[in-house]
Amino acid sequence: MKKLLIVDDSKVSRMVIRAHVKAAQPDWDIIEASTGEEAMKSVNENKPDYCTMDINMPGMLGTDAAEKILKDHPHIRIAIFSANVQDSMQTRANSIGSIFVAKPVTEKSITIVLNYFASGQ
Repeated sequence: MKKLLIVDDSKVSRMVIRAHVKAAQPDWDIIEASTGEEAMKSVNENKPDYCTMDINMPGMLGTDAAEKILKDHPHIRIAIFSANVQDSMQTRANSIGSIFVAKPVTEKSITIVLNYFASGQ
């Protein structure tokens, strides 16, 4: 069974991502975290295959958390979601080995993310 870690400080965003992913991948195990620090702890405990990560969260930026996670767990595929669509954010997400997806989360954006996850298998 595949595991997905959803990281976002917004409970609503986590619920929306969870609903879209469950509709497409009902057998996946989904874990949630609300900060970058929680995400790093969860990665060590739960060993997810995939991760969605918000950028702007309290404490650590999602891009910083993603970079640290990928340093120790390079097999995890990470998709970074953000409403901040500046080129610098997209470039940063890509430079650490993840993809950037603009919010709001939609069925189409989840399909893009799931295709990205599948391409790494």
